[in-house]
Amino acid sequence: MAVAGAGAMAVAAAGGGGVVTGDAGVVSAVAGAGAAAVIGAGVATAVVAVAVAVAGVVARTVAMIGTAAAAITAAVVVVKGAIAVAIVAAALGIYIACGALAEDERYGFVRNIAISFAAIVGTNFTKANLTDVTFTQATHQNTNFQGAILIRTSWLNTQKLNLASTGDNYLKHIQLRELVITGQGQDKNFDRQNLRGINLQNANLADASFIGADLSEANLQDADLSRAKLKQTQLDATDLTGATLTGAYIEDWGITRETKLHGVRCEYVFMRLPTKEDPDPLRKPDNKQEVFADGDFADFIKPIFDTLDLYHNQGVDPRAVAIAFKNLAENHPEAELEIVAMEKRGNDKILLRAKTAPGSDKSQLSAEYFDDYNQLKALSQSQQLLLVEKDQRIISLENMVDTALKQPKFYTQGDTNMSDISGINIEGSSNVSGIAGNNSIANLGTISGNVSIALNELPDATDAEKPGIKELLSQLQDAIVQSTYLSEEDKTEALEQVNSLAEAGKNPQESTKQKTAKTAITMLKGIFTGLPAVASLVEAGNKLLPAIAKLFGLG
Repeated sequence: MAVAGAGAMAVAAAGGGGVVTGDAGVVSAVAGAGAAAVIGAGVATAVVAVAVAVAGVVARTVAMIGTAAAAITAAVVVVKGAIAVAIVAAALGIYIACGALAEDERYGFVRNIAISFAAIVGTNFTKANLTDVTFTQATHQNTNFQGAILIRTSWLNTQKLNLASTGDNYLKHIQLRELVITGQGQDKNFDRQNLRGINLQNANLADASFIGADLSEANLQDADLSRAKLKQTQLDATDLTGATLTGAYIEDWGITRETKLHGVRCEYVFMRLPTKEDPDPLRKPDNKQEVFADGDFADFIKPIFDTLDLYHNQGVDPRAVAIAFKNLAENHPEAELEIVAMEKRGNDKILLRAKTAPGSDKSQLSAEYFDDYNQLKALSQSQQLLLVEKDQRIISLENMVDTALKQPKFYTQGDTNMSDISGINIEGSSNVSGIAGNNSIANLGTISGNVSIALNELPDATDAEKPGIKELLSQLQDAIVQSTYLSEEDKTEALEQVNSLAEAGKNPQESTKQKTAKTAITMLKGIFTGLPAVASLVEAGNKLLPAIAKLFGLG
């Protein structure tokens, strides 16, 4: 307080000339005392007195000057300190303000408070329905969009949108705000962004990446999506009218019946993302010299509308898949579940795709399916077999899944040629109960041919008197094909199990292969059960299956 007081006095004195006035008063008082001494003492004494008085004046003056100087010095120090603090504070404030204006996330709180206060006196669109509203070239400084519905709202060439109170929507992100203002998103990454309802009409989105993004209800009319990555992009009710999709990568994209594809310009697409080894994966049309004619692309893509995609990414259990899907179909007949494809995705991964009735809750169906599947997967094989109980629908579907996991190709109805889409396409089966019917996905001759190919890859037995896996499976194959008691469907199923054994026979001592072999042998025994005892296949099975099991170390 003393320093502060002194500083204040010094500053006040300096401002009003107080230091000079104070010193003059001191000099006058001292001079008066000296004069009285001269009158009361003689001239000599007066001289001494004057000297003393002068000395006193000098001494006091020096003392007061010292005190004043000290006070001034203290004040200067305080003032300098205050100025320094003020400068630092001002600089810090400017730095934070610049960071907030530049939308630095560290100062987002400051920015939000400032914009919220400013928006109080601005235009207020709080909770307004701005669906399909056009704000082209409008200025939005201090505008409040908190809680507003911004479906297909146009922001092209708007001004000062960064100074608007946007709320929790796509406008709060700098990249997306610039996108809707400029319409320039070429070669940008928007992976996994929530772009629901965004308006990108006429936007340049060539080579952009929207992997896992949600573009549902968006306006993409006449947008350029050439070579865009649309893997697992959600496009429910998205308007793609007149958009360009040539060269786009559409692996597992989520279009629905509500997606508008009228007038889409597309010469070709890719069904997978590119890799260094395969920069043009699964091009459609297949012939690189061909392109889609006008309107062909929409017709090509139409069959996969409203599909339920059940993706299994590890340790696929074919029997659990079969049982779980059968249960789902029976529990939800209104969904009209209809398997249209199975696709192998890497090692031990599979996608089961089923058509559904319009309006089906695919999210609920998927959740119910996987809850059931995971419970079934945890059961032992013997427990699962009790659930099957010779249900041919389950056995057939299980065989399909097992085949899909092993085959790099897939068969189509009534066609023995191989397709280049990885998986099994079984479109044409009317429903899950029809899987075991006359609409078999692969004819008997093709399956038998595949078994022969697989067997030829196995080594020959070193001892002619001791047949190996190759020889035993060849005998079993012949017995199945020649059987007069098995239906065509049962023969197909049995040969698929022989094919599984042939594949497992490449590494018969590997635990996973032994498990495959054990499952295949169990399935074959189930197929042979019920055949007449006099059937040659029963005799062959009783002889060959134990020998095969022994070679796999299961005996």
